[in-house]
Amino acid sequence: MRWVMVLVLVLSLTGLGAAKGPAPLLRNSQPIQLKSDHLATDSSNRTARFTGRVTAQQGDLTILCDELVVRYAEKGNDVEEVTANGNVRITQGERSAFAGRAVYDNKGGMIRLDQSPRVQQGDNTIVGATIIYQVNELKSVVTGGPGQRVEAVIRPGSDLRTPGLK
Repeated sequence: MRWVMVLVLVLSLTGLGAAKGPAPLLRNSQPIQLKSDHLATDSSNRTARFTGRVTAQQGDLTILCDELVVRYAEKGNDVEEVTANGNVRITQGERSAFAGRAVYDNKGGMIRLDQSPRVQQGDNTIVGATIIYQVNELKSVVTGGPGQRVEAVIRPGSDLRTPGLK
């Protein structure tokens, strides 16, 4: 599923990717393993809802959350939106993202992490009220909120690459 490939990009390009380029995009040849305590599908609303200790894994990428809702397009099986809710943790290697919610909008080409999002690689961390990754433009924006500023901790000697910043 394309949404898993996109979620890995938020880890490598939100501001803490130490790789020399974008994450591999050939993940769709690997099987996706989804595990949860419960699965409910709703054809009329075009959704599949995985709940309870949800784990989605493809290769070395793992998404953990309390609930994962996949909404499909009206025609075909394309994914319109994927929402991970509750205790969201996305990991790949030493890169991790944490949030209360992560939403992937396929049509808009955007991933939005909110509810205390934090992206971390090694000892480097970036925190804000929202972290938005624009997939098609390879750009990310971290914004603060009321009473909260964007905070980045960068350890000397580390490789911190943010799209648009050199």
